[in-house]
Amino acid sequence: MKLNILPLLACVPLAFASAKNELIIPEPAAAEIRAGGYQLSADTVIHAPSVLANEAKALQSALAPATGWTLKIDDAEAKSGIVLRLNPSLKGELGEEGYKLDVREQGVVIVGAEPAGVFYGIQTLKQMLPEEVVSSEPAAGVNWELPVASITDQPRFAWRAFMLDEARHFKGEKEVKKLLDQMAALKMNVFHWHLTDDQGWRIEIKKYPKLTEIGSKRTDTQTGTWGSPTRSGEPHSGFYTQEQIKDILKYAADRHITIVPEIGMPGHAVAAIASYPELGTRKEPIEVMTVFGKAIDVYDPSSEFTYQFISDVLDEVVALFPSQIIHIGGDEVRFDHWKSSESVKQMMEREGLKTMADVQIYFTNRVAQIVQSKGRNIMGWNEILGDDLHGFLKDGQTAKASSLDPDTVVHFWKGGADLARRAIKNGHRIVNSWHGGTYLDYGYGTISLRKAYDFEPIIGGLTPEEENSIKGLGCQMWGEWIPTVERMEYQIYPRLAAYAEVGWTPRDKKDYKSFTERMKRQFKRWDIQGIGYANVDLTSYSAKDFFNWSKVGTWSANGSLADWQTIDVPAGEVVKAEGKYDVVFLYSKGAHALDISEVHLLEDGKVVSTDKHDGFSGNNLKGIVYSLELKAFKPGAKYTIQAKVKGSGGTDSNGEIKMQLAN
Repeated sequence: MKLNILPLLACVPLAFASAKNELIIPEPAAAEIRAGGYQLSADTVIHAPSVLANEAKALQSALAPATGWTLKIDDAEAKSGIVLRLNPSLKGELGEEGYKLDVREQGVVIVGAEPAGVFYGIQTLKQMLPEEVVSSEPAAGVNWELPVASITDQPRFAWRAFMLDEARHFKGEKEVKKLLDQMAALKMNVFHWHLTDDQGWRIEIKKYPKLTEIGSKRTDTQTGTWGSPTRSGEPHSGFYTQEQIKDILKYAADRHITIVPEIGMPGHAVAAIASYPELGTRKEPIEVMTVFGKAIDVYDPSSEFTYQFISDVLDEVVALFPSQIIHIGGDEVRFDHWKSSESVKQMMEREGLKTMADVQIYFTNRVAQIVQSKGRNIMGWNEILGDDLHGFLKDGQTAKASSLDPDTVVHFWKGGADLARRAIKNGHRIVNSWHGGTYLDYGYGTISLRKAYDFEPIIGGLTPEEENSIKGLGCQMWGEWIPTVERMEYQIYPRLAAYAEVGWTPRDKKDYKSFTERMKRQFKRWDIQGIGYANVDLTSYSAKDFFNWSKVGTWSANGSLADWQTIDVPAGEVVKAEGKYDVVFLYSKGAHALDISEVHLLEDGKVVSTDKHDGFSGNNLKGIVYSLELKAFKPGAKYTIQAKVKGSGGTDSNGEIKMQLAN
């Protein structure tokens, strides 16, 4: 079954040039805002056909609290008031989500080919009103006037997603709806809901009640960061009943947001295995994980009960979620138990599987067949292609990516651009959520607002036809170290607005300076709504910004640090493809700091890239990230990082050198 989502890119000739816009996020494809305005009043009428009743009510509900008016809705044709219309002939020009909005002194007209387009026109209209429009109480003394404007608009990408991980820390129905409201206001259309993992199972499955009786609860929670010995000392629990999920689904649908559930497999499954130990490869009782990281316990791919369980669970998931796509995770699978399992070995011999990667692809294809039998398609993180992204395979053997079902959507988050290009060449559609540009759990030192805004979903080196296989982007709020709503909002906002503009606005219309000006009004809206965003200028580093970078070397208290010296560290474990690499010098302890003046990337002893600037790594971290570009990867070459450093103020300095592929 082929994937059924909206068209990717729409190259539309626009009727007029854009004028300066200081109002709207995301930036429209074309906007002309002029002097004059249309005055809203209690007598304004919303005119809409019955097919747009949801959109008319959405506008009525949005305006009522702040204005104190419940505007009348009728289905009469009119030339005044706020007119909502459908024009199917616009589909070829603007797609299913595009719209035209015209504000004149006598009224407003919003027209789209589909209701979604009209809905997005309404979001633009709201942003053109004073910021107080988002208030939950009547706002006194506000002039509710819309500026005269002509806007023709449509999204660049069909998939504009935000992911919330509630398996690690449960947030609840109220907070999910708040997030859906903000997504809708920013014209994002996919809510990726991470509902199961090692630390919790958050969705009621009636055929398997132990999933929530046991799997939704853990006795304690690791705090701090990866490998930390500290614990909260408190239990954590929570799950959504199916009735709650239905209510949230309707709430999202009214806002033209598709909810894509993620049910993780074959890894990130400890909560399920704790509930039903027969699902595990070892068949032994285990507990829901209280720490974070890559678990060893995974589903047994050789057991027919595993596939029956998955089919039964997905029966209930599919009955709830109308999404064409079911996300199955597939990332960070540890192979230890598979390697020692006699039944897995027998299955490998029977099925002609040579490597653990082949076993995972066998499992993934079995699940794909199950999901397709229910009329849907699967999506998974890009480990499902069979590449050794984490070094778990050890023997270096990977599966043939072409053996993965081509209807599987690949969610790209890790690895080089060559992996994504290969997936596209093998017929897969891709959603680009590369971790170095879209992970909201990363600090602002690693992904600043500017870096989020500059994220480009289209991967370099593709033909125009191949580019069409990239359906869009997702930004991910992983929840391991985000226990509170306050911390979650700090990590999400303001970067969510940047990703919204990445997904919607034509690339040649993006302008960061303009974006930051328009964000001033967005901050006022969030202030009124009580959303706890981070300061937009927050770009200082902390150790948490680099928690998942690969460690390639260290420096330690040493008399040789008394003067400038050159140090070399191997980089071959990280450098495996062409691309931009970032290197960081992260102080850990000691009475003194480290000065850095220049860093080089060497290929077989020859410098191929250099970054020269002054860095300081101590209790304060300044300029500690160095960017190096490898324009052509040479298989079999020895790659090394070379840095010029010295102790700052003395030689008692210790720290780590870390590295990551930056794009």
